[in-house]
Order: sequence, then C-alpha cells, then structure tokens
Amino acid sequence: MNNIGILKTILKELGIESAKTIEENVDLQYHYLENLQKTLNNNILFLKLVIINAVVSYQLSTTGENWWKEFSEYNWNDIPKNKNDLFEEYILFLSNSKGNKRLNNIKINRINKIKPFLDDLSIADLENYYYNMNTLRDDIAKQLNTKKESKTVVFAVKMFGYASRIVFKKFIPYPFEIGIPKDSRIEKYTKRFTDDDVIKFWNNISIETGIPPLHIDSILWSALGNSKDVRAHLKSLDNRIYKMIDRLINLN
Repeated sequence: MNNIGILKTILKELGIESAKTIEENVDLQYHYLENLQKTLNNNILFLKLVIINAVVSYQLSTTGENWWKEFSEYNWNDIPKNKNDLFEEYILFLSNSKGNKRLNNIKINRINKIKPFLDDLSIADLENYYYNMNTLRDDIAKQLNTKKESKTVVFAVKMFGYASRIVFKKFIPYPFEIGIPKDSRIEKYTKRFTDDDVIKFWNNISIETGIPPLHIDSILWSALGNSKDVRAHLKSLDNRIYKMIDRLINLN
C-alpha cells in the first residue's frame, strides 16, 4: 500500500468522532471559547464576536492559541447596548492587542465590511447558519468580497461551528463542500503525497474517508503542531487516537 492508501486507512479508522474528540478536548481555542461563552452569558454577542475575531485572525504576532486566549479574556461585558458599540469596542481591542498587531488598517476595514451583515442577525438567524454552514461561508465571502475558499473565510466557519456547538449544545459536522484551510503546514504535509492542488487533494481524501475537510484539518493540526503538551494531553485522553496521529506524523 502506498502512502496515500495508508493515509486514507488511518483517517477512516479515526473518523469524525476522533476529530470531535480532538476539537473539544485538545484544541485550546475550543476551551477558550467555552470560557468566553460562560463569562459573557449573551449568546448573540458571543457568536458575533467569534465571527468578527475569526475574519481578522491572520498574520498574527503570536500563536493562534495565544491570540484566542487574549480575545477570550478581554472584558466584553462592558459593551453598551447600542449595536455599533460592539464593533467600536472590538476595533479598540484589536488596536491595542498584543497578539494581532500587523495590518491593523486592513483588518479594521474587514470589520467594517462584515458589520452590515452581522448587525441585525438574531439568535434564530445564527442557529440557522449553524444548520447551513455552506450558506454562512458564501455570505461571509460575499460580504468581504473574497473567494469562498479563502483561508480566513473557511476558518471563520470553523470557529463559528465551535461556538455554535457550545451555544446550541448540538454537534453538527462541517459540510463536505467547505475545503481545508490552506496554510504552510498543510501545504508542506500535502507534498509528502502529491504535487496536485492542496484543496482538491484533501477534498478527494475527505470524500473517500467520510470525514469533512474541516475535521481533517483538526486531525492534522494535532499531528503537525509542535506542541509537546498537545501530544501529551492526547495520549492521556485517548491512546488509540494518539497512536494513529503518530502514524500520520511519520508518513513520508
């Protein structure tokens, strides 16, 4: 069996449930969102904040985990009731952040673009987007005037999925139609198997293994990250998953 065949076999063995385990128990970003949701006690504000933060989560000055920790620990409860205040407060937070200092003006422009879309969304609208994440992806891309497969757009859907799972207490798998966020770690890992287009390759792997690309991303995140703490946590949590992740790491 060649490496692609082994990759498919490992992923099939892992399945969506293993991805869910990694997301909810190992990914610190999920943990930080859980804490923020409890602190805020305002689900509409929480879900909107997660979308706003996700669409500017690129070119960071720190790790993604540290950035979402900083975001989750900010005192959002003091935002007044005027809907414009949410965006003004977020821009103030971003402008003074430690973990997201680059391209500030471009990111503020993004926030202003997403504002009309988020302004009047109700909790029912947001729940409907959880059941229709393809539509959310399309609407965010349209609002930002960017491609649907843009890394920031698909990442925003992923984080919204995390947040919605916490709010609505229901696990809805990500759609197969939403591709993997294409970044340097994914590109480098993909070259072990093919020189073909990264997103197309993982879309095909996704269909053949029955795991949506955003959940494959979660599995690969735990395999490709440099954190020893993540591996140790995963090993203590589920040794079977840990061993299969280790096999993924060592595929050449």
